[in-house]
Amino acid sequence: MKLHLTTAEKQNLITGYGEVFIEINRQRYFTNTIVMPDRISDEWSNIKLNTLEPTHFSILADSKPEVVLLGTGTTHQFIHPKLYQSLTALGIPLECMTTAAACRTYNILMSEGRSVAAALFLL
Repeated sequence: MKLHLTTAEKQNLITGYGEVFIEINRQRYFTNTIVMPDRISDEWSNIKLNTLEPTHFSILADSKPEVVLLGTGTTHQFIHPKLYQSLTALGIPLECMTTAAACRTYNILMSEGRSVAAALFLL
């Protein structure tokens, strides 16, 4: 699905997504991806949702976003709060949703000038 939004200069905009890709600034990524307005990371590329550990959230905690969106693939799932304790300790909320919803929500928050991070799992 393609997303339409006013272009965001020098910021990462999710321009499309599907079950096997995330498209950021019209470039497709075929692995799990973390996207923030100012950077893209593939550090979670080989991780499965059910193998997440607390250390995986340190990259997100270090960037200190206002909110973290966790796109859990095509099915909405929750993760145990102990996994994202490093975010909670800094007062950073984590919202779990499908990856499609996380892509749309990321674009809205980013376009409002909010500091947001989206960790997006495929399938």
